[in-house]
Amino acid sequence: MAKATASKSRTRRASAPEIRLTGDRIVVEEPDDGERKTRGGLLIPATAAQAPKRCVWGEVTLVGPDVRSVKTGDRILYLPQAGLEVDLDGRECLLLRERDVQAVSSPPAAGREREPGQYL
Repeated sequence: MAKATASKSRTRRASAPEIRLTGDRIVVEEPDDGERKTRGGLLIPATAAQAPKRCVWGEVTLVGPDVRSVKTGDRILYLPQAGLEVDLDGRECLLLRERDVQAVSSPPAAGREREPGQYL
């Protein structure tokens, strides 16, 4: 029976490897922006769209040990061309450096909803 238990623990480790990032690296899950619609309602397929020259929001899935301003679960604003494409567990992700992050949006505290800002 000891052998059966040991083999089960090996299969668990093989299915979910631990990933540790180095330095100031951040892994962001890419948003699914395949097809887009114009303001007029025209559908632009992903193959016809030009590379975006605008920043996009993405959710942080992993952070390196030297990252100071971003935590796992935060949403960050970044330029997609700044990162390297990575496949993690079948998900398309981007590997970025902390200096490529333009803005950070932390999730609201537990039990609190976001309140609108004060208008002047």
